[in-house]
Amino acid sequence: MSLSVTTWYLEQTSRADLAPVQGPPPEQGVRIARSEVPSPEFSRFLYTAVGGDVTWTDRLSWPYTRWAEYLGRPGVETWVAYERGTPAGFIELEAGPDGSVEIVYFGLLPAFRGRRIGGLLLSYGIERAWDLAERWPGQAPTKRVWVHTCSKDGRHAMANYQRRGFRLYDTTVAEEPDVPAPGPWPGAGPRTAGAAAGE
Repeated sequence: MSLSVTTWYLEQTSRADLAPVQGPPPEQGVRIARSEVPSPEFSRFLYTAVGGDVTWTDRLSWPYTRWAEYLGRPGVETWVAYERGTPAGFIELEAGPDGSVEIVYFGLLPAFRGRRIGGLLLSYGIERAWDLAERWPGQAPTKRVWVHTCSKDGRHAMANYQRRGFRLYDTTVAEEPDVPAPGPWPGAGPRTAGAAAGE
């Protein structure tokens, strides 16, 4: 069984394109830090915990060595948002040889969505994409930041990118296998009063 998937490609071509956002209040205890030591275990945790309910499946088959090789490449960065010490989401950047930086993955764990963390993390990640070359000697200065999202992603993804100043430059439609969302484990997701009561 297949599914028709629309993919949208968006870009910024100037640092001035970034529209900043006001994040959550300081008392919420949100901070963002780069995961500087490549860790396949941690990155795979973030990937499955964030992407499990929006059908991120392309890396599920990666062995440890492939994760390690990818994360150790120059110009690949993972920035993690924490709320009072707990990982809430991440943004992964990958620099290209032509001065482009792709936002490869971005998202929040389900329990942290809708709390003004996403806009803050995305804005911060875009800023880090624009200054990425400063942290990687020999890397070409960033000329373009781009991202793609699709109809399988979260329903607010496209609007969030556009609010941060991204412009649509291409759209494709393709048939893909209809794969159920794997989740980090069966039944994972935000807890509700009903769920806690066994409803």
